[in-house]
Amino acid sequence: MRRITLLGATGSIGGSTLDVVARHPDRFQVVAVSAHRDVAGLVECAKACGAQYAAIADPALESALVLALREAKLGTRALAGAAALDHIATLAEVDTVVAAVVGAAGLASTLAAAAAGKRILLANKESVVMAGPLLAAALVAGGASIIPVDSEHNAIFQCLPRAYANDPALHGIERIVLTASGGPFRGRSAAELEHITPDQACAHPKWRMGRKISVDSATLMNKGLEVIEAHWLFGVPRECIEVVIHPQSIVHSLVAYRDGSMLAQLGHPDMRTAIAYALAWPERVDAGVAALDLGAIGKLEFEAPDTATFRCLDLAYAALAAGGTAPAILNAANEVAVEAFLNGRIRFSGIATVVAATLEAVSTGPITALEDALLADAAARQRSRAVIATLQG
Repeated sequence: MRRITLLGATGSIGGSTLDVVARHPDRFQVVAVSAHRDVAGLVECAKACGAQYAAIADPALESALVLALREAKLGTRALAGAAALDHIATLAEVDTVVAAVVGAAGLASTLAAAAAGKRILLANKESVVMAGPLLAAALVAGGASIIPVDSEHNAIFQCLPRAYANDPALHGIERIVLTASGGPFRGRSAAELEHITPDQACAHPKWRMGRKISVDSATLMNKGLEVIEAHWLFGVPRECIEVVIHPQSIVHSLVAYRDGSMLAQLGHPDMRTAIAYALAWPERVDAGVAALDLGAIGKLEFEAPDTATFRCLDLAYAALAAGGTAPAILNAANEVAVEAFLNGRIRFSGIATVVAATLEAVSTGPITALEDALLADAAARQRSRAVIATLQG
């Protein structure tokens, strides 16, 4: 029986996780759940899985959570604030933590889970992007492990040798290939993207995701963040990480070996496959996802990304090359820019402009402690807002 803390229970990953868990009550038990501000959604999650703890990240909503749990006649214990997320991520009775909090807000609880020696099912790529060196050190110090839940990194994990230990040369690995759907604007020119609306950017052709990650997919920033994540998760140098556009979203990623072999993981674009694999590893369980009908699919296409039009991918590669706090600056600037776009304050094309200007303006330095990443994050957010103000003017 795996006993689980589910951080970010009300999001798309959280919902898919609860679906998989419900299919295997003899194998998985959710002990604790969290949400950012969705009290009603959190209570529904707690009710669905019988969680003993429910944590709301916004401390101002503690009373509302207590009342909602009482009205639902649940004995679930209410917690609130950032420290509450750290608490449920380190519970002694929990062995597995699903880290699915969106954005930089998930960093502290992921590090806490690592320090506590938990098995971390990572869906929060920003934790790795912001503080890859710190997370790597915390995993070693705490005796923790990570199984990635992002479909691409989970696919890579499945294609690696069982005994892989972040040494690609030892295992004959030449490169890893991350696939990207291309988002809703694949093939569009820069001019055609000038008047894109938030709803258009969030209408992903293959995946059902939250609005922020949908915009990241449309700009290819999501793939850029995944390049940085892959570097830290698998110990693969930047020049050996490739991105290809694959509009069918059937091949989730590939690993190329020195003997000419290329291993790929295929499946429907349904996050339950990756979640079920991560939950049950090294075994496999039913995820509620149908097998592929290759005859019906007919063909699989691949093409190089258009980095001239979708500039965010190259910005991410540049941040990884710069190292230190540069990825944290990239991530913070992108979060601010995407929020501004979703609120109608900048154009779609302005997202890359804001990120590029922020990377150029904010000084980078080494990451030796969490404070380094947080200070870089704060400085980048401040600068990004100033850049957005000039674009609006």
